[in-house]
Amino acid sequence: MSTLKWAATNADSLLADLDLPPAAYRALLKLRARSEPGGRIAMDQATLGELLRLSRPSVNAALRELELARLVKKVRNGVYQINEMLAGYNSPEEALAAVKAMPKADRLDSKTYVADYHKAVAAYQDQLAQQRKKREAAAAAKKTAAAKRRGSLHAVS
Repeated sequence: MSTLKWAATNADSLLADLDLPPAAYRALLKLRARSEPGGRIAMDQATLGELLRLSRPSVNAALRELELARLVKKVRNGVYQINEMLAGYNSPEEALAAVKAMPKADRLDSKTYVADYHKAVAAYQDQLAQQRKKREAAAAAKKTAAAKRRGSLHAVS
């Protein structure tokens, strides 16, 4: 368990406004509890799934939501970074320095933060819909080509 005492912000109200799926909230809380000072977490998705008793697809979806909300970033496989404004620190000075050093685009205190999250989710859902349409079109084209091949075959007597 984490012994960190300081965070740059109390984001409870902000997180409630995001209306994240329950698995994403659970994942965020578990990741925060297991993070190092500054918000780094070394944990793979399988371990997180075991801790939360979630399937791998559910863990993937939860982490995707956290990334869309800019609350957690994947650094590489098995390593994540909690947003500096949510991460725990050993002192208020460390928290302040981390927030000052972070890119403004990643800050949670923007007036458009919640709206930006909802736009990111909508864009992601649009991307998934486009990919689904491409797969359906490819499947239909394949089916049409197969039907043409069957139609062009002639019985030989």
